[in-house]
Amino acid sequence: MKKATFTIAVLLMSAGLFIACLSSEQKKEAADAQVVIAVDNLNDVQKKADVAAAKVATAEELKTFKLESDLKIKTNEVQIAELKLKMNKSGSTQDQVYEKRIDSLEMKNLNLKTRMGNYERNHSDWTKFKRDFNRDLDELGTKLKKIASENLK
Repeated sequence: MKKATFTIAVLLMSAGLFIACLSSEQKKEAADAQVVIAVDNLNDVQKKADVAAAKVATAEELKTFKLESDLKIKTNEVQIAELKLKMNKSGSTQDQVYEKRIDSLEMKNLNLKTRMGNYERNHSDWTKFKRDFNRDLDELGTKLKKIASENLK
């Protein structure tokens, strides 16, 4: 925004110097051209500001998304704890394999929790963050269900 304002100011000042040497008809044409350029620049700056505003989540939207995500993450934590408990009771030879898979999913769940906290501080591209976060969260939930069903067999 500051760059656009500075650019417009420089254009107007340089045009003012140029206009001082012209006839009144040429001055009018030059002024009209400057107005068109200034309006175009203003429209470009407004569009960029609108795009930037759309990329950032509203406070209410972020709060709702965070609550929903926290609920899913906590559900995942409970499922992971249940899987660990079942694994320890089973005495199966595949416990080591399950343990590694469960630990991996636990780390992914922790990573999702951290990513949510990082977004709250950084406010990057909201739509991309939301899409990627939901995809990863759903993928983690699917993997947890798969391990739970495999563990029951």
